[in-house]
Parts: sequence; C-alpha cells; structure tokens
Amino acid sequence: MSQLVINSLEELTKYEGTEMGVSDFHTITQEQINKFADATMDHQWIHLDAERAKNETPFGATIAHGYLTVSLLPYLWSQITAIHNLKMQVNYEIESLRFNQAVTVNSRVRLRAKLLSVKNLRGIAKARLEVTLEIEDSKKPAYTGIITFLYHFND
Repeated sequence: MSQLVINSLEELTKYEGTEMGVSDFHTITQEQINKFADATMDHQWIHLDAERAKNETPFGATIAHGYLTVSLLPYLWSQITAIHNLKMQVNYEIESLRFNQAVTVNSRVRLRAKLLSVKNLRGIAKARLEVTLEIEDSKKPAYTGIITFLYHFND
C-alpha cells in the first residue's frame, strides 16, 4: 500500500469527499491487550483471562479493549496518508463511534478512511474523517465513526 503524501492545507482540501485509502493489517496480540490493560487500569477478565474467555464468552477468546482499537487510529491513518510540513497534529474530536463487533485476540484489523470535509480555521486544517476498522475475514467491522484531526501546517 502506498501512502498519499500531502504537504499543505490546500492539497488536503482537494481530497474532500473521497476515500483516502486502506491501511495495512495490524495483528492484535495478547501482549498488546495486556499492556493496554495496565496502561488504562482496565483489567476486566474478558481481556486477560484466556481460559475463562474461551469458556464463558460468546467470543471464544479474549477480546481487545474497544478503546485499544480506537487508539490505533492515528497509527493506521498515518499508513494511509503522510501529512508533511506540520507543526503538529491534534486528535480533536470523535463525533460518533459505534462498536459493531468485538476484536478477538490475534485478529488482524485495518483502517478504511474517507475524508468528509476540511475546514480552514485561521490556517489550521480541521479534517473530518469517516473511519471503519475492518476485521480480516469478517463482514462486520469492529467500529465505524467520524473523527476529526487538526493539522497545524507550517505555512
């Protein structure tokens, strides 16, 4: 997969209303789930206890925290689009997000993103994205939603 390279607010604006692309697949490991549990202090057994999750959940395995999958957005988005000439990028808003399906351990997920709109806020680009986190070999995505990033370009 090749990244779409964007160097300015004007270039970003040209992609309004278009699908920007799809990231590579990322495997959700138990180690990643465990580290996220430690970082967020969310040690619910459905994420950490493989034997209990296998026997007591409809998932048949441990599942990733929903917010772990959301936290992958900037990483996966950066595989789709390389935005250069920035002072900084800020995660600004999650306008809507619906978790549609649990992501079981060792699942492979990828991001599909469409640029809905770009607004110029005194030189800062407010980019709204329609995002879908797809699960390999599943018709139902992990989540769908609309997120916003702010891009502070150098010029």
